[in-house]
Amino acid sequence: MEEKTSTSPAPAPAPAMGEDDVWCKETVPKVLKLVCCSPSLNQKDLISLLFVSPFLYRTLLSSQPLWQLLNFREFNNAGNRLIAALSLPRYQHVKEINLEFASDIEDTHLILIKQKCFDSLQSLESLNLNGCQKISDTGIQAITSCCPRLKAFSVYWNVRVTDSGLLHTVTNCKHIVDLNISGCKNISDRGAQLVAENYPKLESLNLTRCVKLTDVGLKQLLQKCLSLQSLNLYAVSSFTDEAYKKICLLTRLTFLDLCGAQNLSDQGLKCISKCKNLVSLNLTWCVRVTDEGVIAAAQSCTSLEFLSLFGIVGVTDKCLEALSKSCSNTITTLDVNGCIGIKKRSREELLQLFPYLKCFKVHS
Repeated sequence: MEEKTSTSPAPAPAPAMGEDDVWCKETVPKVLKLVCCSPSLNQKDLISLLFVSPFLYRTLLSSQPLWQLLNFREFNNAGNRLIAALSLPRYQHVKEINLEFASDIEDTHLILIKQKCFDSLQSLESLNLNGCQKISDTGIQAITSCCPRLKAFSVYWNVRVTDSGLLHTVTNCKHIVDLNISGCKNISDRGAQLVAENYPKLESLNLTRCVKLTDVGLKQLLQKCLSLQSLNLYAVSSFTDEAYKKICLLTRLTFLDLCGAQNLSDQGLKCISKCKNLVSLNLTWCVRVTDEGVIAAAQSCTSLEFLSLFGIVGVTDKCLEALSKSCSNTITTLDVNGCIGIKKRSREELLQLFPYLKCFKVHS
């Protein structure tokens, strides 16, 4: 019997992809990859991509991480722009809002956001209101009431914010770990107490130029916010050693700015030196400090990378020698400008003392 050979037809070749298919299957994924991997892409460019094609529009909108930031830094009409943006579905889960130096934003905008966009802020983790000087405690109350998950809050340079604003903040936002109230000159010890009692897990605190604070308020913060890693006390000259000595309680502290601490003595600095994890220490214009305090810091804080002794006439080459023995492998920036007891050195001499030194300022 003859065996019959199968004669089934060969499969037809796949049709060539058209331009639209190539765009959807090849180009769009490449664009999406570039967008997701480009932290420098601004909102304007991202929104412009929405108009390139319907497929790219749908693809970009489906990528939720792309729409978690609203940056209106230094924008005009930022308040109305923010309200309009938060009304769009793509910003329903925004995590970061930056309104730094958006000078026209007012309490009324924040009240409208609470009324119209409350749900859109439920996932917000970071809010920057730096330099928004038209905002008062009323606006702070409105916006913080929408942000139960807020972790980072910054209201630098706002003299209209008072202790009442902090009361609203601690009442509405229970998870803050980064607080910047620099330049809020109407914050008093009462505000410091509110922060101390409600934010024991605070990691970063900026109190620059909070001139109404006294030892009482600072001590409360230092005794209760034991997780602090960064503390900025720049240009707050009212504190004394009584409070400064409590800084030693902050065992996790890596950044400390004491610029202008005119009442800090060597004894206070010796206590601070117990913060062995310090990486950055600013002692600019701490005029009562001498070699004794700096040597104690050098011997204890052996991870120092940045140290400023600017304007301290009571230090000499002795402290430089101590720093070289303990911190020679870590110091990259050392400012001894105005320290008349420290002699000038050549670049080669400095690198012998501090081989990793990148910036050294002296007698400018």
